[in-house]
Amino acid sequence: MARYRGSVCRLCRREGSKLFLKGDRCFSEKCAIEKRAYPPGVHGQGRVRFSDFGVQLREKQKVKRMYGLLEKQFRSTFDQAAGMKGRTGENLLLLLERRLDNVIYRSGYATSRAEARQLVKHGHFRLNGRKVQTPSILVKAGMKLELRERSQKVERVKAALETLESKSVPQWIEVDQESQEAVVKQLPVREDITLPIDEQLIVELYSR
Repeated sequence: MARYRGSVCRLCRREGSKLFLKGDRCFSEKCAIEKRAYPPGVHGQGRVRFSDFGVQLREKQKVKRMYGLLEKQFRSTFDQAAGMKGRTGENLLLLLERRLDNVIYRSGYATSRAEARQLVKHGHFRLNGRKVQTPSILVKAGMKLELRERSQKVERVKAALETLESKSVPQWIEVDQESQEAVVKQLPVREDITLPIDEQLIVELYSR
């Protein structure tokens, strides 16, 4: 499947906000946004004016890149959200939060969603006792996520686990550090997503 192979820090600068794509680097002084808080390119430091469409597009691109989805995947998730009861924009964000790769990232087993996605594809986790290799699986309340015993020796996983205590795990996930298990206590709600996202702009964009 096609994936963006360029600098992810460039994406943060393009959207003008931290997308937390680079793991712990995003929390350090080396963060590109901290050093160069303007869009990349020769005209990046000039005045940028967006039309209403431009504002909506940038918000969609920001969320899509934040969760690491391609356009077709993101649009499919939006269509699924539109067919659900309630607000489409809110449904969209909650579906993205329920993705398995995001749950692993939120639980602290990976420093970024991209890293979590790779760990899933390499079979390092079990979901309800069964090996899983599909990052897009939507978790449900009561599901249990387990880090396989042999996977605890993987350097990238060990590095993430060492900083687990300092990370803020959302209330809808319960992590047992001793057994290396995480349980989805309940489904997330809009208040659990603290990132600066205006989902209504995405709804307006796709409603054109």
